[in-house]
Parts: sequence; C-alpha cells; structure tokens
Amino acid sequence: MREEYPRPDFVREEWMSLNGRWDFAWGDRQAEIEVPFVCQSRLSGIEVRIREDAVTYRRSFEVPKSWRGRRVILHFGAVDYRCRVFVNGSCVGGHVGGQTPFSYDITDFLSWGEEMLTVNAEDPADDETIARGKQFWEEQSRFIWYTPSTGIWQSVWLEPAAETSLSWVHFTPDIDEGTVKIEFRLSDAAVLPCSVSLDIRFGEREVFQGSMVCRRRQCSLTADIFQKRAMEGSFHFVGNYWSPENPQLYDVEMRVLDDTGAETDRISSYFGMRKIHVENGRLYLNNQPYYHKLVLDQGYWKDGLVTAPSDQAYADDIRKCKAMGFNGCRKHEKAEDPRFLYWADRLGFLVWEAMASFWSYTPQAASAFLKEWTDVIQRDYNHPCIVVWGMLNESWGVPRVYDNPRQQAFARTLYYMARALDGTRLVISNDGWEMVDTDICAVHSYMHGEKDDTVQHERFAGALKEVGRFPELSERLPFARGFAYGGQPAVLTECGGIALKTDQTEQSRETAIREQVEEWGYTSASGEDFLKEYERIITAVYESDLMNGFCYTQLTDVEQETNGLLTADHRYKFSPELIRKVNDKKHK
Repeated sequence: MREEYPRPDFVREEWMSLNGRWDFAWGDRQAEIEVPFVCQSRLSGIEVRIREDAVTYRRSFEVPKSWRGRRVILHFGAVDYRCRVFVNGSCVGGHVGGQTPFSYDITDFLSWGEEMLTVNAEDPADDETIARGKQFWEEQSRFIWYTPSTGIWQSVWLEPAAETSLSWVHFTPDIDEGTVKIEFRLSDAAVLPCSVSLDIRFGEREVFQGSMVCRRRQCSLTADIFQKRAMEGSFHFVGNYWSPENPQLYDVEMRVLDDTGAETDRISSYFGMRKIHVENGRLYLNNQPYYHKLVLDQGYWKDGLVTAPSDQAYADDIRKCKAMGFNGCRKHEKAEDPRFLYWADRLGFLVWEAMASFWSYTPQAASAFLKEWTDVIQRDYNHPCIVVWGMLNESWGVPRVYDNPRQQAFARTLYYMARALDGTRLVISNDGWEMVDTDICAVHSYMHGEKDDTVQHERFAGALKEVGRFPELSERLPFARGFAYGGQPAVLTECGGIALKTDQTEQSRETAIREQVEEWGYTSASGEDFLKEYERIITAVYESDLMNGFCYTQLTDVEQETNGLLTADHRYKFSPELIRKVNDKKHK
C-alpha cells in the first residue's frame, strides 16, 4: 500500500492516509478496491477492463479528536477524469482533469464520529476531447496504446490546518545573484497581520534565517543564499548548484505565527540552486553547456499501470536509468506523481515534464487542457529536476496545426502561458514536428530498415545536420507554416524504439499470442545486433554538430509495446554497462 507522504515539497507532520480498501461499484457490480490503484490494474484487487464510464468509491473514516479546533483538509493527488466528492452525503466539490491535485475543506461536513466519504468518478472512453494520453479507448491494447485508467490513481489523504496557514510556496533560484525568491500564499481565512519565518539549511549549515510581517495573503521575500556574493566578486559556488552529477538541495522550514507569537502552521520543503538557459544554439545547465541524454518514460507498471507499486519503484527506475548512462528522462503523455519528481530531485535526474494529450480540437477541449497545464505548473514549480515543459506532442489534439490559424494560436498560447507562469524553464510548443514558437527544436525520427547500414547511417546523420528542413528525418515538417527554424538548440527527442529479442520476452510473447495481442516495436534485434543498432543511432546523434541531446524510446516495455531497455516489470534486459558504454562516448 502507498503510505508515503504524497506532497514532498510541502510537508506537514500531522496527516492521515486514506489509501487502502474502499468499496467500489461500476454498472451493477461491486467489489473492494485498493486505492490508489485503478480498477484495471492487478494491484487494485479487481483487474477488470471496465466499459462503464462512471464508477463509485465509498469508505468510512474517523478524524483524530486532537484535530478539533482546526480545519480538516481532504486531498486527492489525481482522479481520472471528472469527479464529485461527498462527505456524509453532502457534496463538498467537484473536479475536472485527470492529472492534477485538488482539495476541500470538509470541516463543516464532519460529525466527529464515523464519517462516510463517497467519490463519483467519470471517465468517458469515447470522448476524444478529454486529456487521456496513451490510454486506449478500445477493448484491447494495441500499437502504442495501453490499458485505460479510471478513477483514483494517486494518494488520498487528510490533514489539519489552522485558520491562518500556508496554501502554497514557490522557490525561484537565481544562481547569478546567489539568491532565491520565496513567494507564498496564506489561506483565504487567514487572520492578518501575521508573521512568517523561514529557516534555510544546506546540510548541517544554516544559510538563511529571517521573518516578515504579512499584511496581505500573498507575499514574497528574497534570501541571499550565497551570502553577499555580489559584493565578493565572481566566485562561483559550483558545489552548491543542483545538477544530475551533484544533486545538492536546500532544506526549508516555514512557520506561521499569529499576532501573539503562537505558531499556527509549519511546513517543510526544499529547493535546488539551478539554472537552465539557451545560448548560441546550445543548452546550458548552471551556465555550462550540458548535453541531454534522455530516455522516454511512459510511467507504466505491469501490475499498477499508471500508479507505481511503491515509492521505492520511482527511485529504482531513476537509479537504473543513471546506471545505463542517462542523465534524464522525457516523461511521455503523463504528468507524473510528485513522488517521482522528489526522487529525481534527490538522486539527480533531469525531467522534461509533459501532460496527457487530448485528441479532437474543440474550444472546450482547448480550455480544459490549458487549465490543467496551469495546475501542473503550479504543482511542480519547486522541483529543480524539471528543466523543460513540453506542452504538446506530435500535433496530438491539434492535427491541423501546420496550417490552421486557430490551432496555431492555441499552440502559441500554451507556449506563452508557460513562459508567463515560469521564467526559469524552457518550453516546447509541439514536441516532434510542426512547431510554432519554441525554445528547443525538438524532432522525432525512427529511421530503420535500410539494407546498407552505411547508407542508413549517412542518411540519418545527414538529416540531423539539416534539422532546419530535414525532409528525410520525418514525414512531417519541423515547423508549422509561417514559422521557421531560428537557431534554437536541437534535440532528437524520440529515436530508437528497438524491440529486443531475448529469452526474458518469451513469456510475454506467449501471453501476447494467447491473448491475440501483437507485440510491437519500431524495429527489432537480438543480442549483439541490438547493441550495434543502438550504437549506430547514438553515434549518428553524437556526430551531429547541431544536436544538444537525444531521447531514446523507451525505458520499459509496456504491454504489447516491447521496445523498452527494461522489461514490463522494470528489470534489466541485459547488463546496464553495455548501454552506458555507448552513452558515455564523447559527443561534439
């Protein structure tokens, strides 16, 4: 059962998990379900690929009596896709969007005895306007589409909060000035004025301690982390920067005090001093050129589907990626659980964040997608591991973006919205092709099948050097009509996709045959042939003067898609040193 604290960058000591056994109903059927695993997964205890759009969850709980006198907040990490929440029969609120968190103050609905919590969730399988990502709408998975996920898929929990408490906090580091800007908001019911104190530590060393009187609900202050660096010249505190090679973090404790000096709230958080920017067609990390060696990560598990079986599973995946010589991942069609981001922060792993796409463009779909993206950015702002926001993928949801002014306007709106909300990260308008305004020229290519490996290598390498037009790199043009390559850093953000033929995949192959599911990959190879093909692809990328990195497809097998470097249960298919040897080759 998932029992770790779900919100790692905004931690309160007192809380109560509501994960575990709930009553569950769909159609005319009922069963018990293990939350937060969706009913389609084995770990839910149900493992049924339901066809009903609507499901109902119910469970009882008791609030600790020691919480009386404070507000009781009910939190949901994510529920796919629409839901309404009831406490003791009264509706406390509803939410739309399957990727983002939401919460309710349920204090006034409590009996302070045995309480009843009900969640009605709706996930229409045939609605192409909702953001569903890789979830398939047909009865059987195939090609690149996977088992759908209905309802609660991240943690549910309770915590007490005083009337005067913190709602959120954002940390914006500036390594050039040696400072961090701290913006925060107090609860709507906060009694003003009040005081907020901060204690920032780097390991055992205290680097900042201060407080301020708040007369408004939203406030900010700037902390001098490198201690008057501006007065000390250009000395670089490189050892204090966050990077995959040196994931240094600063721990924060924030306290809220009322006008009598009594503490009303306390949260723990953290941040990293890190900078990502573009200069002369290159990607920079902490003012140094930095090459991105990424792996495409779908965020699926054989038994949990979109929900990891344990918190440790996130850390294990990152450690395995780093053992193979990758320094980051491109999350694909999924805003991942914040616990993954926590481990990426702690272990040092770049993340290109994404969200599930919708399919059919309508004004309503565009509005819902835009709202959900703003919620993702709000939720994940503090994680230093995130360096890129990837707004759209391969024109999904905007199939006519190449020449349709309305869809182009939407793609541009997403780009500028992300830039307006977060000036510390890079933004890609449409990853893969048909880009509009973008900070990175992000292109996809799966070039396979040439009988003459030399010819194939030359075509591939040559196309990379001509990324401004690359007629052979993809069936789509890199930029939408009216837009052109402007010298942005180029990254091959999807390549490879080789399905490895090994003894470890025989069982899955037998299962696929029995269930009439065709295994799929962009190409396939076995043993040494796989390594030769992998090396050919990565070498071609490294030989490109233009490329700033690559993203290999993909980290794990997912159902019938067997082109992972790991199996569907996240085990190595072969020694990670063999992949690392290729990834560690010198690039230009």
